Amino acid sequence: MSTELSHEHREMMAEEREAMHYDVVIVGGGPAGLSAAIRLRQLCEETGRELSVCLLEKGNAIGAHILSGNVFEPRALDELIPDWKERGAPTGQEAGDDSLLYLTETRSFPMPTPPTLHNAGNHIISLGRMCAWLGEQAEELGVEIYPAFAASEVVYDEQGAVLGVATGDVGVDKNGVPKEGLYARGMELHGRQVIFAEGCRGSCTQELLDKFQLREAGGAANPGGADPQVYGLGIKEVWQVEPEKHKPGSITHTMGWPLDMETYGGSFLYHAEDNHVYVGFVVGLDYPNPYLSPYEEFQRWKNHPAIRPTFEGGTCISYGARCINEGGWQAVPKLTFPGASLLCPCRLCALDDRQLPCRRRAGWLQRWVSECAQDQGHAHRHENRDARGGRGLHGAHGHCERHLRRRMV
Repeated sequence: MSTELSHEHREMMAEEREAMHYDVVIVGGGPAGLSAAIRLRQLCEETGRELSVCLLEKGNAIGAHILSGNVFEPRALDELIPDWKERGAPTGQEAGDDSLLYLTETRSFPMPTPPTLHNAGNHIISLGRMCAWLGEQAEELGVEIYPAFAASEVVYDEQGAVLGVATGDVGVDKNGVPKEGLYARGMELHGRQVIFAEGCRGSCTQELLDKFQLREAGGAANPGGADPQVYGLGIKEVWQVEPEKHKPGSITHTMGWPLDMETYGGSFLYHAEDNHVYVGFVVGLDYPNPYLSPYEEFQRWKNHPAIRPTFEGGTCISYGARCINEGGWQAVPKLTFPGASLLCPCRLCALDDRQLPCRRRAGWLQRWVSECAQDQGHAHRHENRDARGGRGLHGAHGHCERHLRRRMV
């Protein structure tokens, strides 16, 4: 039931927000956004240029909203923070044996493991802990991080270029009415460059895709327009299993049952450290059966004769789900537009589902956009005119896309 706002309430909600100004504002505290922030500050130290960098994260702490069954390929981290081992990066359990199973209702058949699923030298990690550690590294470099502040609105300048973002108002009841004595307007954060690293279907990013028609413009591989995006749903649980059933470093992927031949999907089973097992099930959301429940299929899968013994006697200690972009390279939209960039792997469809567990592109992609943003942000700082309308990261559009294409193939 909607409640009509009083004149006083409307005036309160129309008050001008306070604004904070930065050279670069990054929206999203996942691996991509944190890598961008770290690389920007590293470039400042290397070049002697000073840029202020701010990062917003909707979770109450960095890593709080990260959900991923994750086998981590450390090459991007080697490039970003070469001494990560000495700094105590939480790299978890070193990867061990790889296996791929095709399941029927009662049996399992071992399949040849494709090269993209070979994980020698990788690590089974908690991506939430890794992001928390990356946040510490970013703060040591001078990045201002504001957890528990979600970007609820994109702010534009007079020319229509992205000026920054605004956080949501606080002290509002469930009907949208300001609470007496508790209401406060959100804060605007303005940046010479804004990097959106919200992840899959971020609200601000969806608005920008429509406003600047980025999908119609297409990326480097599809200048005639990007293909429609497709999505999957990933469900994950963390189990504490009995010590005798724990196989440190073991990595198993499955395909087949309980999904039929018309439904895209699969699963993973990763034996991490401390008798923990990361287990997950991914279903493409284009399934034709309207009665299919991904969660129920996940429960059926856990009861398969080849899977169930791992969990018997164990305890599920955490669980969650998230949406995944699966459109691939052909669904990548245009990457840049006046004042900002969307260079975020999940948002840009840079997820390679042949390497579903690996998280290296987040670091690589945001490193490149950071280098472009650093150059443009410094140029803007020393210009007497505002060049936001036609410059910014847009001038580096082709450069970033060429690098992205090279890494995707």
